[in-house]
Amino acid sequence: MGEFTSEAATALMAAAGICGPFELEEISNRRGSAVWKASGPQGMVSIKLGIGDAAEVTAREAAVLDRLPGYTVIAGRFADGVWYVAPWLAGPSTWDLFRTVRKGDGGKAEALAAAVGLCRAVADLHEASWVHGDLQPQHGIHTEQGVRLLDFAWTRQVGTTPWSAFDGTMIHLTAPELAAWIINGPQPVDTTQPADVYALAGTLWTCVTGHWPLDYETAGLGKGTPPDAIRKAIAHRAVPLSTTLPWPSLQAGLRHALLAAPDDRPTAAELTTLVEAADA
Repeated sequence: MGEFTSEAATALMAAAGICGPFELEEISNRRGSAVWKASGPQGMVSIKLGIGDAAEVTAREAAVLDRLPGYTVIAGRFADGVWYVAPWLAGPSTWDLFRTVRKGDGGKAEALAAAVGLCRAVADLHEASWVHGDLQPQHGIHTEQGVRLLDFAWTRQVGTTPWSAFDGTMIHLTAPELAAWIINGPQPVDTTQPADVYALAGTLWTCVTGHWPLDYETAGLGKGTPPDAIRKAIAHRAVPLSTTLPWPSLQAGLRHALLAAPDDRPTAAELTTLVEAADA
């Protein structure tokens, strides 16, 4: 990866049709999946290529984007994989907008507005009967048109299961019940809206503190602990929630969502209300 093969040149043609003559900037390249930003006089797009095991994941993500309102995508296949082109989402991530909060330099009003916007974006997705499946601090982009979500590789519409196996996404934001399902089966594991809310609360906690919400050190899970051991501890709720509380009024609502059982966990819309009530 890192270079376009001749078979994937159609992706460049699609980008040129939107941007005009463009320059390419590589954004990421790992595990068979690579993303570029194409910038031209008529606009900017992202170009994503997936090869090998990442090809079908990329195809699945393109199919989701094609069905979501407000997202447009052009996709195609080539000998080694799949590509898609979508408009570039310009703006800071939720993680970026909490930077001054993490530094202790104020900025709570802007950060709180960002948190509310992210919660509403997830609530809207859930209202439309979708599950995101991979919410993380950098997966919400705050554009001039509102918050847009990124990375739909593990997104599914309620009532469908578009994969044969699921082994989790960001392990530190995996809800306990989802971790247990991954460990114990049966496959395929379905992502859920309550698990999304857990990841959403954990995402905002991480944005506030700069650290994952669970206190691994207290649980004896130091650096180098295998992911399977971490997942097992999460599944058994053997890792306590962090007691670091730089923003108590906001973290109180997040704490409730992180500690509640799935059936008692607030919905994304309810979490939005809890976040709105925090002091800025």
